[in-house]
Order: sequence, then structure tokens, then C-alpha cells
Amino acid sequence: MEATAPSPGGSTPSIAEDPALALSHRAKMRILSAILMGLFLGALDQTVVGTALPRIVTDLGGNDLYTWVVTIYLLTSTITVPFYGKLSDLYGRKPLLMIGITLFLVGSALSGLSQTMWQLILFRGIQGLGAGALFPISLAVIGDLFTPAERGRYQGLFGAVFGISFIVGPALGGFLTDQVSWHWVFYVNLPIGLISLYVIWRLLPTMRARNATRNLDYLGALVFTIAIGLLLVGLTNKQSKDWSDPWVGGLILAGLVGSVIFVIVERFAKEPIVPLDLWRNRTFVSSMLATFMVSFGFFGAIIFLPRWFQVVRGDSATVSGYEVFPLLFGLIFSSIVGGIIVSRTGRYKTLVIGAVAVMVVGLVLMQLTLKTDVSIPQLWLAMFVTGLGIGPTLSVFTIIVQNAVPFSKLGVATANLTFFRQIGGSVGLAISGTIFANSLSSELPRKLEPIIGKIAASAPAGTAAQIQQGFADNVRNLDINNLTGVGQSFGGALIKALPAQLQPLFAPSSALFDTAFYDAFSYGISQTFVLGVAAAAVGVALTFLMAEIPLRKTIGPDRTGGAAPGH
Repeated sequence: MEATAPSPGGSTPSIAEDPALALSHRAKMRILSAILMGLFLGALDQTVVGTALPRIVTDLGGNDLYTWVVTIYLLTSTITVPFYGKLSDLYGRKPLLMIGITLFLVGSALSGLSQTMWQLILFRGIQGLGAGALFPISLAVIGDLFTPAERGRYQGLFGAVFGISFIVGPALGGFLTDQVSWHWVFYVNLPIGLISLYVIWRLLPTMRARNATRNLDYLGALVFTIAIGLLLVGLTNKQSKDWSDPWVGGLILAGLVGSVIFVIVERFAKEPIVPLDLWRNRTFVSSMLATFMVSFGFFGAIIFLPRWFQVVRGDSATVSGYEVFPLLFGLIFSSIVGGIIVSRTGRYKTLVIGAVAVMVVGLVLMQLTLKTDVSIPQLWLAMFVTGLGIGPTLSVFTIIVQNAVPFSKLGVATANLTFFRQIGGSVGLAISGTIFANSLSSELPRKLEPIIGKIAASAPAGTAAQIQQGFADNVRNLDINNLTGVGQSFGGALIKALPAQLQPLFAPSSALFDTAFYDAFSYGISQTFVLGVAAAAVGVALTFLMAEIPLRKTIGPDRTGGAAPGH
């Protein structure tokens, strides 16, 4: 079932049916600005808080709860996405967006007031409950205000917001933490959020699907929450445990089984949270799966880049964040330009195929160039090319999906796209972490072997085999995760772990050990890009499957039943 543009003879909705028709261009721009501010809050929060977390843990204690400050936000913000999308179709974008922003601001204020780690975790959960509304409903509002043919010039701004937040976040978080107080990384949300809330309250009309039933799917909501909660916790635990651990593989398996049960429940629901008929729409399905694969490849690989700059080049956490600027500049540029191209030409299929293909090229370049002695301008070029490929996927897929579904399901379809993007990133990160750890563990002994062989050859007769075996045991027993901080010396730690009588023999080779470790570390990260290339290549294939539906020239419901006509 593919949605098509309204027929030339179709009648135009009235203002009562489509309140956006009564808005002036100036009013729409003011609403757009408020929406972008709200979206900026959610995007900025992730980078600002990450910079401040080490100081927060120092002040509040509870280092064993560190990961839950991030995990609880991920859980609540991801699980609520489809609910907000569905409810916004039933009750209108305005009330749901205002609820989301209000919850986000309340959570921000309370997080800033936290006196214990448990309080911070609870209040970050409230923040996430609000953040779940910011992304899908903001994108859906653009679908309400502008026709698919117009949206390109504005949707590109949303991709730019993500890029700008990554640029501003580390500096702002570092400044507030060091010069003011970490509490202000949360308080800074309040003035921006209140302005956004006021403009939305004053200007945004309430738009919802006509004749929609409001029999909420409570059983589906419960099953979905449990299933996705188990899946996300399992994926998060993978950062510190093995796949075979019940708290990783067991939870992931339970989450997948729960997801199957959720699909069955949705088949019989009167008003399903995720309407299964959307999955008969070829363009919708290919967009969802392609977005999943692009996010899978992008987040799973790019997350390790700042770590490489910290470990191999010795950059600080803040500086390492700025080292990825070339990727962000490419992302911002192509996101804006891609949206404009779609708006002017009305065509999108060739653009998204080309964009994801460029992402493949960029990831291949990064995989080939990421070595200890790489020329930084060369690496920046590869990052910039990757960003050029990623940018249009953040803006154009939204236009494609919103144009391909009935207006009555615009909110839930947009929310599904956001959900698949977030889940794809979470899955990619978990698998990339495994690839990195395994590649580093296998490559490090190979890099160290020639150095140890030379040392053993110069050792007293009869001790060579003993030295080699003892050294190999020490390499296996070292906690590599504790040797990846700024200024850490792998060689120094390795030698210190040796018996005292052997340390003088190995000390002259400390720098060689460091170089071997950096080489193995670079190799481990480069292997994560192989996964990214494979995922993005699958994304290219999926984009070929979508149908290029002419972009509609109208907004809101048509006279045939509140939806864009389909066949």
C-alpha cells in the first residue's frame, strides 16, 4: 500500500479541518524556531551532561551507579517515543509536545537539585520521559505546518541542530562544570525550554486526525515497555559484560521474545500503538530498515573516534570532542543542502541512495586510514566524507516517511522512524564494542611478540621461554580498559606488573610497548568501521527498494477520510 499525491481534482481541506491553513508564514517561522529550540534541548543535553558526569560522580559518590545516569535516560526517552507519536495523532501535537517539554524541564530542574546519585537517576528518568516527545513530535509538527514539497528546506535544519549540539555541548558542559557548577548543566535548559513552551502555547494550533477512535492499547503499551526495557538494559550491560551473561544475552533474548508478543498483541488491538498496516507500505518499511542500518553503522563506529584521539594522541576529553568537527561540518552541510534539493526537485530516491553510498565510502576511508601514524588532515577528510553521507539521512528520510503515510498516522510513523534510529544506534554500539575488544585482544599479542622475542634472546640462557610465558600471562591479566585514559602508559603498567627481577630487563623497551599498544588499539577501532561499512552497504540496498512517491502539495487531511489517498 503506497500513499500517493492527492488527485488534481481533490478538494482542499477547510481551516476547521486543517488549522495550519490559517497560519501566516511569519507565525509558522516563529513556531519552527520554538520547535528547533526544543529539539536543541534534547540534543544538547546528551553532550553537556556527558562532559559533566565525572565531576558529578565525584561530588555525589556512587561510582557503581555511574552508568545508570545515562541508561535510565536512554530507557525512558526511547520507550516513550512510539507512545508520544500515537497519542499526538489522537489528541494533537500541541498538548503532547507541551507535556513533553514540561516533563523535560521539571526533570532538568530536579536533576540540578540532586543531592545523591539515586536522586539524579530518578530525575534523569523524568527528563527522559519528556525527551521522548521532543524528537518525534517536533518532526511531526513540521509535517503539519508544511507540505511534503516544502518540508525539505526546513527538515535540513533538524540535522543541523544535531550537529551544532555536538559542537557546542562539550565546550558548554566543560565551561559550566569548571567555572560555575555542574548543577548548571541542567539549569541551562530552563530559559530555552520556557521560551519554546511559551511560543508553542501561543501559536501552535491543535491538529489531530479526524474521526480517530481513542481506544488506547493498554496491553500493547505494557508489553512494549517491558520488551524494549529488557532489550535496552541488556544492550547497555554489554559494555561491561559478555554476551553469554544472563544480564546481557538473557535480557536481550527476553526482549526479543517480548517484541514478538507485542506484534501479536498489535494484530488484535482496536487502536494499536504501531499500526501494522504501515508495514505493508514498501516505502515506509525500506525507510525504517535503512534508517536502522545507517544508525547501526554510524553510531557503532563513530562513538570510538574521540576515544582514539584521547588514547593514541593524548588529547583531553574536551579536545577529542572537537577533533570530530570535520564529520559534524559535513553532516550539517549535507543535511541542509539535501533538504533543499528535495524541496526544489521533488525527488529523493537518488539522493538517499547516493548519500548512504557516500557514507560507505567515508567509512571505508576511515577504516583504511585509522593507524597510529595517520596524517590528521587525511583522517579529517575521511571524517568529512562520512559526514556528507550521514547528513541527508537525518532529514530526507523524515520527508519520505511522512509523504508515504496517511495524515492520520503521520505522528506514529515519524515516531517509528525516531525509534528505529535510536535502537539501531544502541545495537550497533553493543556489537561494535565486542568487535573492538576482541580485535584489540587478538592484535596486541601479535604486536608485542617481536619485542618480547628480542628481550628474551638477550636474557640469560635457559630463561627465554620462562620470560615469554610470564609476559604473555601478564598481558592476558591486565585490564585493558584501565589503560585507555589520557596520559596512561601501557608499557609502564605492563612492566610494573612483572616480577621485580625482570623489570630492569624490560624497562628500556617501555616506549616500544606503548607503540605496539597504540597500533593494536588503532586496529581494534578500525575493525569497528568494517561493521559500519557492512551495515551502510545493506542500507544502500534497502533504499533501492523504496518507491519514489510524488511529494504532496497539500498539508493536513483531504476530504476522503482524513488521510492522503493510497492504493
